[in-house]
Amino acid sequence: MTSSLMVERPTRLGHGGGFWAVAAAFGVSLAFSTLPTPLYRLYQARDGFPTAVVTVVFAAYAIGVVASTYLVGHISDRIGRRRMVLASVLAEIVAAVLFLAWPEVPGLIIARFVCGTGIGALTATATAHLAELRAVAHPGRDAGLFSSMLNMAGLGLGPVVGGVLASYVTAPLTVPYLVFLVLLVAVALAVRHVPETVERSEDRLRYRPQRVSVPPHVRPVFWAAAAVAFVGNMFSGLVSAVSPTLLAGSFHIASPLVGGLLSTSVFAAAAGAQLLFVGQPLRQQLITGLGAMIVSLAAIPAGVLAGSVLLFWGGALFGGAGMGLTFRVTLAMVGSLATPELRGETLAGVFLAFYLGLALPVLGIGVALTALPSLTVLVLFGLVELVLVVWAGRRLLTQWR
Repeated sequence: MTSSLMVERPTRLGHGGGFWAVAAAFGVSLAFSTLPTPLYRLYQARDGFPTAVVTVVFAAYAIGVVASTYLVGHISDRIGRRRMVLASVLAEIVAAVLFLAWPEVPGLIIARFVCGTGIGALTATATAHLAELRAVAHPGRDAGLFSSMLNMAGLGLGPVVGGVLASYVTAPLTVPYLVFLVLLVAVALAVRHVPETVERSEDRLRYRPQRVSVPPHVRPVFWAAAAVAFVGNMFSGLVSAVSPTLLAGSFHIASPLVGGLLSTSVFAAAAGAQLLFVGQPLRQQLITGLGAMIVSLAAIPAGVLAGSVLLFWGGALFGGAGMGLTFRVTLAMVGSLATPELRGETLAGVFLAFYLGLALPVLGIGVALTALPSLTVLVLFGLVELVLVVWAGRRLLTQWR
């Protein structure tokens, strides 16, 4: 089975229009996945559950992403990109309905899990689809930077939209989901008319879970890049899991808008750093990103201990920039190793490592918060991540050389 330029059935959109339709679906779905971030404090205040429950809800999303990436994130190479993108958006629509119909803790956990399954199936598929659509519409132009920035920008948009709506509407736990339900339906309708870029096999599909399809001689570089992707996303999990509690407890800031802006600024810094350093060699981008993360892991707990919200926020920005640069480098490296017919599989392997970096630490943070204060958890997990950043960065730089 090989990637091709053929279209399965007549479509209303060309490859250029299809590129923007898939980009819109990808961006809206990612924004929806982070929409609840500033709303968790409202759920917590309404129902009185502890912070550890928030991390369980958050972890349900991460587990859904990892499970979906492993089980179905790669099969767009066989059944087609458009079909998988559409199915993923439909999963986000189901999650939006669940948020509206079942706003108690069990419903939140299930909704976040369903949301995660959609994102896990979508991420590698949309990244590959965008690259293939761009190759037809604008030959010679690389869509890698656009996809990486769109990933960070989409994730960053959700919290600020959720924070704004939660601050200024009368039903803050309903209106945000209604808004995104409309947007998700709209992009799903658009995706139906996007050109297909993969020739589906006429043979009966033999299903198997995800495998990393990388030639043996480049696997050491791939696994080193996957390790960097893992520790890069650890940062977003750490900040997302404990920052709302720290803002309210240490800085006495309980505003959903401020919480949303903090999460958004992390992803905005990630996208901005990718754009700012785009002309630099990938090795230099990696070194800069690793350095920024090390600075961040020192500045964030220092800001809490000193009672300085500016130092805390600045550390979050440095960490976001580091996460964005390391994520960009790993995608670029692995993308250069992937063969066209296995691009979706190979990228799914990177995203699997990336989202494992979100799932596993968040679960650990949730357990730790049942026995330890938030600041202690922040410091302990920050130290663990610092060690992993240095180890993974050195490993990738060594393999690169």
